Amino acid sequence: MWWGTAIEAPDPGLLAAFYAELLGWHVGHEEPETAIVAASPQGPFLVFQKADGYRPPVWPPAEGEQRPMIHFDFQVGDLAEAVDEAIALGATLADVQPQENVRVLFDPAGHPFCLVFDAG
Repeated sequence: MWWGTAIEAPDPGLLAAFYAELLGWHVGHEEPETAIVAASPQGPFLVFQKADGYRPPVWPPAEGEQRPMIHFDFQVGDLAEAVDEAIALGATLADVQPQENVRVLFDPAGHPFCLVFDAG
């Protein structure tokens, strides 16, 4: 059974706070090198781990640069509103936007993530 996903970060607490606010989850555990965000006490969980020498990924991928190893897609009901909320929390909008119903953003550590509008 899937328990959670571990993500490297220069500041686990900062990134945990960002995703907790973005998703409406809560920070369930925090120590200097690890922070865990949970949807509920039973999970699922996002685990943020301190990585010395962390380099943010480059997206779109570029030859010789750190490539993204994972990205999240979050379904939203109002794309413009969700983008504004993410930016207010510390995300930045990517220069390249490959689809009309998707917005690519970067979290405060530089990981790309997508907000996906689904009218259904």
